[in-house]
Amino acid sequence: MFTGIIEEMGTIKGIQKRSEHAIQMIIESKKILDDVKLGDSIAVNGVCLTVTSFTMNDFQVDVMPETVKSTSLKDLINGSKVNLERAMPANGRFGGHFVSGHVDGIGEIIRKQRQENAIYYDIKVSDDLKKYLMLKGSITVDGTSLTIFNVNKNIVTISIIPHTVQETIVGDKSQGDIVNIECDMLAKYVHNILNPTNQTQKADIDKELLIQNGFM
Repeated sequence: MFTGIIEEMGTIKGIQKRSEHAIQMIIESKKILDDVKLGDSIAVNGVCLTVTSFTMNDFQVDVMPETVKSTSLKDLINGSKVNLERAMPANGRFGGHFVSGHVDGIGEIIRKQRQENAIYYDIKVSDDLKKYLMLKGSITVDGTSLTIFNVNKNIVTISIIPHTVQETIVGDKSQGDIVNIECDMLAKYVHNILNPTNQTQKADIDKELLIQNGFM
């Protein structure tokens, strides 16, 4: 479990193909190596990956084919900056929102606009993700917990403040760039409960029940 609060920006130090689609990455970092152990989970641009080896200056992860094909990690090269976050400890402070590190898909930045001290981004996501998006809801962009400021069909608008610009890679993104998207976990659970994919599964909770009990 993660929170979407980026701890530091790391740098891709090495990328090696293990097969046609699987890759192995070495990532240079400082802060998150303080207490790293083999098998630890670290979110890299929002993708939960497992530490397979480490030194005082970097750590190594393996990325399986499905992850390579369905996320923006395939676009990384040596020298690329990446957002890093360790899995949240049980006694840690919860600063963002519930983030699993299981990316739902990718989005394309179609507009970037500076407005006073903020930068606004319009991000186009796939049609199957728009059902999880809502005004003032949460979304994770390249592992960064952000608030949705507008939704227009399958285009979501986010805004980042100067601190986020300095501490994450999101501020360096431009129109045309691809980013990893993870929708709000709670929204996905509620949608699944109300719309069970298994036809033999009966939804005990429906919209009418939520309205009757003051939840909608």
